[in-house]
Amino acid sequence: MKDFVGGEVPIHEATVIKRTVFFVSDQTGITAETLGHSLMTQFDGIEFRQVTVPFISTVDKAIEAVRKINLVGEHEGIRPIVFSTLVGEDVRNVVRGSDGFFLDFFDPFLAPLENELKTDSTHVSSRTHRMADTHAYATRIDATNFALANDDGSVVRDYERADVILVGVSRSGKTPTCLYLAMQYGIFAANYPLTEDDLESRKLPAPLEAYARKLFGLTIRPDRLQQIRNERRPDSRYSSPRQVAFEVRAAESLFERHGVPTIDATECSIEEISSRILDRTGIERRLRP
Repeated sequence: MKDFVGGEVPIHEATVIKRTVFFVSDQTGITAETLGHSLMTQFDGIEFRQVTVPFISTVDKAIEAVRKINLVGEHEGIRPIVFSTLVGEDVRNVVRGSDGFFLDFFDPFLAPLENELKTDSTHVSSRTHRMADTHAYATRIDATNFALANDDGSVVRDYERADVILVGVSRSGKTPTCLYLAMQYGIFAANYPLTEDDLESRKLPAPLEAYARKLFGLTIRPDRLQQIRNERRPDSRYSSPRQVAFEVRAAESLFERHGVPTIDATECSIEEISSRILDRTGIERRLRP
């Protein structure tokens, strides 16, 4: 890092930049958070303090949101960043008038779409997460219940209903991935942990043999797996370097022997793992975010 005269600034003297970010929405704020996070990850060396301000559906609520944004700017001496998914023009214009740096996720796209579709948009809020689509809601609930009921090989009789069955060693990320697939896409995902007996036999576990076409393997780097396991059971055989290395090596060998597609989950987020699984398998999403 260079200072103003071109010299090197020692790492320990480098100052971490801190900025407050507001996610302002007329609904839950999930869309603003998701899009905002995608942009924020592109900036290293900045520490973002994140504040979600949901359900800003009236002018009065917008005025209160602006008050909060302006107070933070005054206190910190630098204007906050405001990510907005507000649809109503009157509410959006109030928040736009804050002292924050206002970024609107809808406004840049609605006008071009209106022009292309030759139709005015409704500018109606609550469309992104409304409960009117009862079928989609029921699908999400059913898929989530399925993932919970078919977690860690506790139940295998419903595997015929599964869209995908995640297999891997303990703590490789199977459960959170199944739940994300269920809640985000309505995918019926089960998971089956490979035990030491499974790995030593070098065969697919008997409950999985009839569903080989549905299997997808998750693997993970041994040092990362050891770190995760050590947090759960420190100084145990379960988290020992030798045991972890054996399990990962044996699982990867099993996947290769039986043609099970795999992904290394070490450096991947749950979102990325899920997206790659759907891309590799071609499983059709029942729901769209």
